[in-house]
Amino acid sequence: MTDPTTAPATGAAVRTTYWTRLDSPLGPLLLTADPSGTLTSLSLPGQKGGREVRADWRHDAGPFRAAEEQLEAYFAGELKEFRLPLHADGTAFRQRVWSALDDVPYGTTTTYGEIAARIGMPRAAVRAVGGAIGANPLLILRPCHRVIGANGSLTGYAAGLERKVRLLALEGAL
Repeated sequence: MTDPTTAPATGAAVRTTYWTRLDSPLGPLLLTADPSGTLTSLSLPGQKGGREVRADWRHDAGPFRAAEEQLEAYFAGELKEFRLPLHADGTAFRQRVWSALDDVPYGTTTTYGEIAARIGMPRAAVRAVGGAIGANPLLILRPCHRVIGANGSLTGYAAGLERKVRLLALEGAL
């Protein structure tokens, strides 16, 4: 990987985004990373708000070797916790919600209200929490699929309810 390049017109640093695609039981995964190899997104085809490859991104599988190994182990039922550097841009509120997702253990579920409580918000903040969860750019790695409705309903998932069911079934939560 190279260091960030300098934009010719302004002299401002331009961060290179690296990308690759990995096959998975849910369909092809699109992963992006920054120059340090920190993962910045994981998207699935048809995902609401998912990323699309841009012309200025650099295709390079190198930064994704650890992610590929861990995702393969996860889908084989052999890995319960990802140990990868992650970074997603978002508001302070979204960051708090996404951090709370990281604490939801494999094979369990939680509710939007419980996530709100974990970050010090009233249960009435469930809509805002749901919006932040729906904007999670690191699907699977940051387990938003483990969040369900207070009544036990599976509610939404940016990559589709069928994929949410498959992930929860893989983890033994269904």
